[in-house]
Amino acid sequence: MKKARAHFPKIKAIAYEGPKSTNPLAFHHYNPDEVIDGKTQSAHLRFSIAYWHSFRGVGSDPFGPGTIVRPWEKGTDAISIAKTRLDAAFEFFQKIRAPFYCFHDRDIAPEGKSLAESNRNLDRVVAHAKDLQKATGVKLLWGTANLFSNPRYMCGASTNPDAHVFAYAAAQVKKALDVTKALGGENYVFWGGREGYETLLNTNLKREQDHLATFLHLAVDYAKSIGFKGQFLIEPKPKEPTKHQYDFDVASGIAFLRTHGLEKHFKFNIETNHATLAGHTFQHEIEVAAAQGLLGSIDANAGDELLGWDTDQFNTNVKELTLAMVSILRAGGLGQGGFNFDAKLRRPSIDPEDLVHAHIGGMDAYALAFKLARRILAEGKFTKFLQDRYASYDAGFGRDIEKRRVGFRDLNKLVLGKLGEPKPRSGKQEYLENLLNSYLHG
Repeated sequence: MKKARAHFPKIKAIAYEGPKSTNPLAFHHYNPDEVIDGKTQSAHLRFSIAYWHSFRGVGSDPFGPGTIVRPWEKGTDAISIAKTRLDAAFEFFQKIRAPFYCFHDRDIAPEGKSLAESNRNLDRVVAHAKDLQKATGVKLLWGTANLFSNPRYMCGASTNPDAHVFAYAAAQVKKALDVTKALGGENYVFWGGREGYETLLNTNLKREQDHLATFLHLAVDYAKSIGFKGQFLIEPKPKEPTKHQYDFDVASGIAFLRTHGLEKHFKFNIETNHATLAGHTFQHEIEVAAAQGLLGSIDANAGDELLGWDTDQFNTNVKELTLAMVSILRAGGLGQGGFNFDAKLRRPSIDPEDLVHAHIGGMDAYALAFKLARRILAEGKFTKFLQDRYASYDAGFGRDIEKRRVGFRDLNKLVLGKLGEPKPRSGKQEYLENLLNSYLHG
């Protein structure tokens, strides 16, 4: 392959220089080559770059057009521009030392006037992506289809009241699955961008949810038929753009999957910002998924608690991330998932260099949280506290309760007899919060 021209000429590959370094273009906590428990940090964290924000986002908002400067967005031929954009992206992936990237089908190739033309466009650009992956070693963490931007999806895709739209969405996902498999994608994500409703006056809720389940079953069947071995992921989101999304949060997602016999085929891609919109913490959503063995991957961003929409900021909140990493590590990690930076620059951050600073900050924050979480778990103070707090269920009638070997009559007899009145025990929340701070600031 002919060597492409540099699109980030002033940026060298970001090196690890340690926490004492004052170089803003260096990693201070993320050392991708450091080996921990037989795996590099890069292999533990599996960072991924979101193509849509980093290379398609322009900084527009409801009050104004884009502001972000991207020198490679020049020309009149859409396919040529798409290939040049990929060149710039893969240069960035290498310089930021990210082993993975993610995309929607319409991120990497322009949509045509028909599905057939869109598919041809996608094939041409995907061939270039395949060459770039081979040349650089960067892999595809997951692919997905954009079933929310085109006006045909204004009332949803699989939940659309028009069966024609359902069929079109199925055809689009078929192609996206073909492409994801061709590029060696390790996962495939379903995000129901408009799978919800604005008013129940024009919505048959049960029928729409049944149609969504049918769509997912058809996707599972097709994946099996083509030999796609990747993990299917559901990405919950409670609101925005629709008033009520059917995939509101992890708990409702679990209920939906089990109701429709899909729980063996799907895990969850949990986004921090979506947890905030659902009124949950990031750690809560992780714990709910992990408790059921359904933790799959992470969209690594943050929302603003003062704003009621998806701000998709880079997350540098080490406390929040440390708590999340404790839960992730305690659950055994993410398997073939990873940490995808589904985050965008702020509207005034217009330079290509800003993209580098943003990802350095996000990767460093997660790497530091990873190290702190490992130390917290290794020292076992929180683990011992939890074991002690629930110790009454480890033996005797407590264990019988968990094994369902006693009933209300048995427990009633115990309480009226030798047990009597329970003695309250402190939850020690303030002590535990201080203990956490000792790790964060020690």
